[in-house]
Amino acid sequence: MHRTILAAAVLCAATATTALAQQTEIDPELQALEASFHYQQGVITLAGGLATLNVPESFRFLGPEDASRLLVEGWGNPPGEPPLGMLVPSDVSPFSEEGWGVVITFQEDGYVKDDDAASIDYDELLRQMQADTREENEARMEAGYPPVELIGWAEPPHYDQATHKLYWAKELRFGDAPEHTLNYNIRVLGRHGVLVLNAVSAMSQLPSVRSDMQSVLAFVEFNEGHRYADFVPGMDKVAAYGIAGLIAGKVALKAGFFKVLLAGILAAKKLVVAGVVALGAIIARLFARKKERPA
Repeated sequence: MHRTILAAAVLCAATATTALAQQTEIDPELQALEASFHYQQGVITLAGGLATLNVPESFRFLGPEDASRLLVEGWGNPPGEPPLGMLVPSDVSPFSEEGWGVVITFQEDGYVKDDDAASIDYDELLRQMQADTREENEARMEAGYPPVELIGWAEPPHYDQATHKLYWAKELRFGDAPEHTLNYNIRVLGRHGVLVLNAVSAMSQLPSVRSDMQSVLAFVEFNEGHRYADFVPGMDKVAAYGIAGLIAGKVALKAGFFKVLLAGILAAKKLVVAGVVALGAIIARLFARKKERPA
């Protein structure tokens, strides 16, 4: 199964936001790249039958190959294993300043128990996440990258016990960038793992992104045999974390915090950022060190 292993260009890209914000025209090479994409709508099957998307007219779907080209050739991310696909709004180009996308991957860590969902103190969870982010900033700055500040919830976490779907959004600031960043997250719990849907945009786009992501939440489902209800106790693997760990980034401790693919910040996604290839190795070292700490 595909896993969330794509590293993000965002730490380098954030510093370019101000200079690029005035650009309004899309580069002809990017126009040509988009013209080569094979956009799809309607019923889309992911990963040979893992899940289904019923993509409405308001979105367009890109398969793994085109999604990888958008991320690498278009938005400047380093090459990696392709995602399951991407969703982009139909009314804007992914290369415009207003453009954004939803990266779809699958985290095959097992069945995530949801019995802690009703008892989570999300204010305390946020404080823990903010402290972890501050702690990791020293190493980021030593490596030559700007610090990251987790400002707060842009959308408090919400878990639907009936559908086994979870969403939340974070407001972030990278270095001294004047524009804060929105990271909107959807997780769909399944028998063998979690469908991961991540979107990044400017905070100013929160109202439209919130509305669009609620639409996404409704049209993505696991297929029979992969659904949460299909779990077989004693036979299927159980994840080592619950709902709180999923939100706080316990998965990310293994994959790397920024491998949630914080790609495409504002107009900076139009750049191939110098030195970004080294970013994955730096992040891997940061989290290898964190994993070695005593429990």
